Amino acid sequence: MIRVGVASAVAAPPGGARAEPRRDVFRRVNGVAVLLVAVDVVAVAAVGRGLPLVWACVLVAALLGVRASCGLYRRRLWLSWLHDLPRSVIATGVAFAVVTAGVLALGAPPDTAVKVQWAALAFMLWGEPCRLLVFAFGRWARRRFHRCDRTLVVGADHVGATLAAVMLQHPEYGLSPVGFVDPAPALRPEVLPAPLLDANLAEAITRSRAGTVVLAFSQAADRPLVTAAITAHRLGCAIYVVPRMHELHQDGPDVERLRSFPLTRLNTAPTSRPAWWVKRALDVVLAGVALVVLAPVLAACALAVLLESGRPVIFRQVRVGMDDRTFVLYKLRSVRMTGEDDSQVRWSVVGDRRVGPVGRFLRRSSLDELPQLWNIVKGDMSIVGPRPERPGFVREFSAVHDLYWARHRVPTGLTGLAQVHGLRGDTSIVDRSRYDNYYIANWSLWLDARILLLTVGELFCRRNR
Repeated sequence: MIRVGVASAVAAPPGGARAEPRRDVFRRVNGVAVLLVAVDVVAVAAVGRGLPLVWACVLVAALLGVRASCGLYRRRLWLSWLHDLPRSVIATGVAFAVVTAGVLALGAPPDTAVKVQWAALAFMLWGEPCRLLVFAFGRWARRRFHRCDRTLVVGADHVGATLAAVMLQHPEYGLSPVGFVDPAPALRPEVLPAPLLDANLAEAITRSRAGTVVLAFSQAADRPLVTAAITAHRLGCAIYVVPRMHELHQDGPDVERLRSFPLTRLNTAPTSRPAWWVKRALDVVLAGVALVVLAPVLAACALAVLLESGRPVIFRQVRVGMDDRTFVLYKLRSVRMTGEDDSQVRWSVVGDRRVGPVGRFLRRSSLDELPQLWNIVKGDMSIVGPRPERPGFVREFSAVHDLYWARHRVPTGLTGLAQVHGLRGDTSIVDRSRYDNYYIANWSLWLDARILLLTVGELFCRRNR
């Protein structure tokens, strides 16, 4: 068997081709989650018939929203009704309490609140036995029809081999091992319960059509395993990690169980979540409104550039965006034109004599970046995200700095977490990369809102400049 280096065996090389795995859509449908949603919809429709139509609709929205936010419709390995029962009861209680508070606060008839409380009791008495049947049916279907997700195990040691054996012996957990990926396997290939693949993780995912990756222990360093998780994310896989000292690891909201093994579930890629569609819609609306409102400011800045240094007013530069795709970024020109264009190879123009008073003002106030609102409307960028960089520097930094290439899992942004922490201009690339990858791993709409608020503070207070 051919052996390759640690980094290349575990993950795709930075800047390499990002092949998309083939997916069997029907095998990827989460049938248990669909049935759980259907059971709740039918249950709430049945118990809410005695309520006024408006409050019945509010009850449906509140119940499904709270239960979804509590992870009751998540894709899961362990189909245990008893394990899920406390979370289900708490979520139901919170949803009905919110609706009851709304009924009382808005002055609805007194009997409406009483009906809501009776509906809560009826929902649990009707819905929980149905959820029990759904879980039992899900376990049976996985065993009978082998409705299991094709799974790669990273780490061919005793723990990884035991995990794969458990998957084969207990298909009711929904995982089917199709191979191991490990540059330094601790066990011989012939004793492993699945083939030891000689491809890197990206190639293995594509060839095996795997939908799940389990990161077990490996003799390889931790850094390639982090790279492996990012690679699997970019290829749309569900990722589970065997925690260190797993014998002492407690259950939690993001912990699944494969028999006696705890598996920490990593969040899915931000771009695959429904909330990302909301982010994109907000990007288009906010950038479009800003272009209209700030049109006089843009015109005044463009006139100042024209009077100081002539045409062109708009500076165009190639930058690298999501999935290493390049696009043309627009800025108001702040540097006087000369016969030589060194913008692709010159890192900073601080102290450059070609920058006049107008250019310095535009750069200091960040007004030169306003034309990037058009990049946001076009879809090249987002309002919040890692700042885009030039192709030559992306290649250089990706070769030198760990996980710099991983910044391109999401669209680049007009502002970002690194920028609001003072990492602008000639500052640490390592720190920027860490902040950008932290942003991607912890992305939420609220985090975007916080970054926008901090950006406003940066602009007015002029900190870290």
